[in-house]
Amino acid sequence: MTIRVIVVDDQAMVRAGFAALLSAQADIDVVGEAPDGRRGVEVSRSVHPDVVLMDVRMPEMDGLAAARELLNPPTGVVHIPKVLMLTTFDVDDYVYEALRAGASGFLLKDAPPADLIAAVRIVAAGEALLAPSVTRRLIADFAQRRPAPRRAPSLRLNGLTPRETEVLELIARGLSNQEIADRLVVAEQTVKTHIGRVLSKLDLRDRAQAVIFAYESGLVTPGDAPA
Repeated sequence: MTIRVIVVDDQAMVRAGFAALLSAQADIDVVGEAPDGRRGVEVSRSVHPDVVLMDVRMPEMDGLAAARELLNPPTGVVHIPKVLMLTTFDVDDYVYEALRAGASGFLLKDAPPADLIAAVRIVAAGEALLAPSVTRRLIADFAQRRPAPRRAPSLRLNGLTPRETEVLELIARGLSNQEIADRLVVAEQTVKTHIGRVLSKLDLRDRAQAVIFAYESGLVTPGDAPA
């Protein structure tokens, strides 16, 4: 099955480069481009892509506002694509908010071509793209610069088993499934099962929202060392 993609970025050369790279893949079809968030929303609602590559800083409408429009559409709009944010570290605040809005993840704009291709496939398959090392820096840095008052862990955590709570904490600390499996001395498939149950019990869309929930609930706080 071919993955339909649109590229939204205000730099024409960036759009062209990403489009050429992705179009060269047998399973990816670039069906549209846009120079700003507003046009990106219009193009998306016209061609119905599976994945939208969305830059953060753009004129007219930035990537965050556009992501919110696409992921929380008005009544009558049925198609909701996956949104993959393109970013650099100096816009961490915006990416954090995009993840809260429902974006499936983020990718650094200077990532290797193979990472971009893999990211599109991962997001199209319904998975969240959160590179472990970047996750730690992104969430911790945001929380440290915008500290929230200390709170007791959310009551929603009470519905998790001790092992599920442990898995959620390790996700939030940026560990991959294999790293969690190694830490807990279990099979990777077992970790995936725990993650599925965590998402279901907490009514979360994906791994990205699980990371944010762990921080906002008070389960994990920036600067804490993993157990």
